[in-house]
Amino acid sequence: MNNYQIFGLGAALVDTEIEVNDQDLVDMNIDKGIMSLVDDARLHEALDQLNDRGTVASRASGGSGCNSIIAASYFGAKSYYCCQVADDENGAFFAADLRAAGVDSNTGINDPAGTTGRCLVLITPDAERTMNTCLAISETLSVAELDESAAASADWAYIEGYQVTSATGRKAAIRLREVARAAGNKVALSLSDPAMVQFFREGMLQIIGDGVDLLFCNEQEALQFTNTDNIDAAGKALREFSTAYVITRGANGAVSFDGKVERSHAASKVKAIDTNGAGDMFAGAFLAAICQGKSWEYAGELASTASGAVVSQFGPRLKPEQHAAITATIS
Repeated sequence: MNNYQIFGLGAALVDTEIEVNDQDLVDMNIDKGIMSLVDDARLHEALDQLNDRGTVASRASGGSGCNSIIAASYFGAKSYYCCQVADDENGAFFAADLRAAGVDSNTGINDPAGTTGRCLVLITPDAERTMNTCLAISETLSVAELDESAAASADWAYIEGYQVTSATGRKAAIRLREVARAAGNKVALSLSDPAMVQFFREGMLQIIGDGVDLLFCNEQEALQFTNTDNIDAAGKALREFSTAYVITRGANGAVSFDGKVERSHAASKVKAIDTNGAGDMFAGAFLAAICQGKSWEYAGELASTASGAVVSQFGPRLKPEQHAAITATIS
């Protein structure tokens, strides 16, 4: 029996979330709705331009993979998260946040000197999230940080697609897939962001290798990655790269394929005020459910309900007690 149900690999970022309007994004020359990598100077410049705004979410450990793994842990999946933080105040905060969520990790012990990554999340009135990410030391995540023994003892390896932007992170993702495969375990991958698909497709194909077991993406990512113009064609094309897939479609719910059966999953009827973390929550909840032996119908309902809850409040995560309350509502 394996020690973990999910071993995740991804960025380690401390998030700050601020409400803005569309004109603010234009004035700051920031592309809406995607993740843009910035350096420390640009991040400070953006924060200075917004110094009259209040943050609308408390500081939290973030990064797409982290959000998914913490969600999975709160939904009952024993999890490990591999990442890179620095020996600074933000790094200590990040490590403590993982521990509080019941997630084991390589952080908090002999972390190197440097600066822990940060992400400025800008939320417009239409609930769209736009991210400016300073990876800092997170960009150096490498095979050296990969606990292969822990990885081999997890039912699922979960790879955050953002790792494609870093040469060392991409190698770590490929190695994690190899370790999982050698141990007879399954591999899940999130495409993470339309920009990752648009600008790093070849690197993403390297991570996928001869195929993964489960691919998470949103509709835009699916269409871009497969170079198709409709969801049905995209789904069929994704089968070349993954045994199974889930395509989230916002208010239109999600579609999935478990290797044999196609399904539609209805979205929760909620008023969205902040879509940051919606896809991360969906992936974490869905994967937690199936790795605990639940049906795909159950997984879809749990994931839709959880992501609906997260978009109806500010911040990319739910409060710990919300997870149990959501689980109690699922038939």
